Amino acid sequence: MAIDSSSCSSSSSSSSSAPSDYDLLCSLLRLSRDVSLYPQPKALPRGSQASLARRCKLLSALFEELHNGPDRNLPRGASLCLREIQLVLQRFKALLADCSARSRMRLLLQSQTVASEFHELNLEIATLLDILPISELEISDDTRDLVDLARRQCRRSRPAVNPNEEDLKSDVLKLIEQIEREIVPERSTLDSIFQRLGLDDSISCRDEMECLEREIGDRVAQKWTAAMIALVGLVRYAKCVLFGASTPRADLSAGKFSFSDKSELAVPQDFRCPISLELMKDPVVVSSGQTYDRESISKWFGSGHATCPKTGQILTNLELIPNKSLKNLIARWCRENNVPFEGSEPVKTELNSSSANKAALEAARMTATFLVEKLAGSPSMEATNRFVHEIRQLAKSGSDNRMFLAEAGAIPLLVPLFYSANSNLQLNAVTALLNLSILEANKRRIMHAEGAGNALIHIMAEGATWSVKANAAATVLSLSSVNSYRRRLGRKQQLLERLVELACNGPASTKQDALAAVLCLAGERENISRLVEAGVAKMAVEMLDSEETGETAAAIVASVSKRGGAEAISAVPGAIAKLVSLMRGGTERARESAAAALVLLCRRIGGPTVQKVAGVAGVEWVIWELMGTGTDRARRKAASLGRIYRKWAIASAVAAGETGRTPALSAVSMSESSMVA
Repeated sequence: MAIDSSSCSSSSSSSSSAPSDYDLLCSLLRLSRDVSLYPQPKALPRGSQASLARRCKLLSALFEELHNGPDRNLPRGASLCLREIQLVLQRFKALLADCSARSRMRLLLQSQTVASEFHELNLEIATLLDILPISELEISDDTRDLVDLARRQCRRSRPAVNPNEEDLKSDVLKLIEQIEREIVPERSTLDSIFQRLGLDDSISCRDEMECLEREIGDRVAQKWTAAMIALVGLVRYAKCVLFGASTPRADLSAGKFSFSDKSELAVPQDFRCPISLELMKDPVVVSSGQTYDRESISKWFGSGHATCPKTGQILTNLELIPNKSLKNLIARWCRENNVPFEGSEPVKTELNSSSANKAALEAARMTATFLVEKLAGSPSMEATNRFVHEIRQLAKSGSDNRMFLAEAGAIPLLVPLFYSANSNLQLNAVTALLNLSILEANKRRIMHAEGAGNALIHIMAEGATWSVKANAAATVLSLSSVNSYRRRLGRKQQLLERLVELACNGPASTKQDALAAVLCLAGERENISRLVEAGVAKMAVEMLDSEETGETAAAIVASVSKRGGAEAISAVPGAIAKLVSLMRGGTERARESAAAALVLLCRRIGGPTVQKVAGVAGVEWVIWELMGTGTDRARRKAASLGRIYRKWAIASAVAAGETGRTPALSAVSMSESSMVA
């Protein structure tokens, strides 16, 4: 007999005698039916699910007869006992839901634990049925027999694991050991195991990997974490070998880098390291005020640099200060979006972690080798696109994968694909190369790959979409983090011109990538003359007005002015006025860079530039305000600009035969003496 929830509610409200008992019976009947009809979790041993469903179906007869009986006032002892049974059934249902949400591999590894949990709940039900005062309940003899049968079945429950499940678990663990010994599994063995697991297509394998990665990030099974890491690699390898490369989603509007595809999760810009472009695990602040991932900035310092990678500023010290507030924000964002976050200390496991990790590495190596070999022998453009897409996906998830792909020979195969007429293939190839370029060793491989530089120029000029062009610019930025490559790339005039064109004409995301690449290249003195020839001065000055690009554009102006391009900047109409305006209303970093640029322009060119600065209305008060409210570096630059302006004003007054000072000049002078002395 079906239960109408509305009738339960109305009867409950109208019945003043024992509404709580009636609600209890409604709940018990729903719970027993829900559990008995619960869908079978694919990886759950069938014995546990089937026996549980049978016992709950038997108990539902009791709850239904009590629910439909004339007297809904239960004896106190029976009411208390049924409330305890209600709690156990709720735990039964929660356990089934938990098993359904687990990855199949994890559920297989934890099969004995799960069997024990079901056994304990069965024993609790048996105990409660033992003490249930069944004689006090007005039920039929048939129902009493069903309750007694359910009690005896629960009492006979054993925490036994299906032998087939144990054999499957043993086979999976043996497969991990085999991969650890660098033995490539037989295709027939993989096929047999994955068919038994129910992973019978690429979609189920992909879902399994995502579920495993989420569980690893959430640390839900610390004992098995190391094995689960190895299993992610195993499933990825089996997915490629058994089911081939996945068909990529057609999405040509994807933004920069691999995270910003609309088919993937877009990582907030502030959460990505400016060096690696990856989600920061341990954000730290350097003395310039910029934030980087600890691993990336440590490698930067370790290679002999003493400057801020983003601004080019010489750092006063190399101290790294943890950015705990940003780390907490990243961790919260990861939790909300089910993204594994490895920002905390690793958890020790009871397994041999190095052994399991070795298996994961070998599985990744096998996957990379398989994909590159298939790409090299791809018979059609469609197949090529699928394999390149898989390489792109693999290259975005860890430095080991990037290393294995490059060692297998992926880079020389990707470069010619930049000239493909297929826009999807272009996007996948460029993004795959970008992901590979994050690894320091791969930068050398890319720079030495035949035609790589020209291919990047071609994509930035002729790319099918702005996304492709943006990722090409981001690749230039990644390669430019190495000093020697920065100079080599800067010698390609066409490359500089394409970057400037992208910054001028591209959408917001493309402008950001192009500007970041230009800023990095502008950190090398020998590149400045070619950048000026490419039109960087006019482009950067025009970008000063934009809220989105003003900060980076100001840094470019300062960098170009510092290294020999001051005259080109000063010659752009309105450059000085825009820099003063940015000092007044820009972001902290923009105001700092604008002040630095003005100081450099005044020192490099002299009187004519200072005169232009003095001609901007209210400049004295802008300098004075920045000296009081800017960052430490901004205050120093504003004080220097104030001194330059003061000296020029005095010299001009003397030359004109004047002896007094204007009130505005006095304000700057007083501020300088009070804040800088």
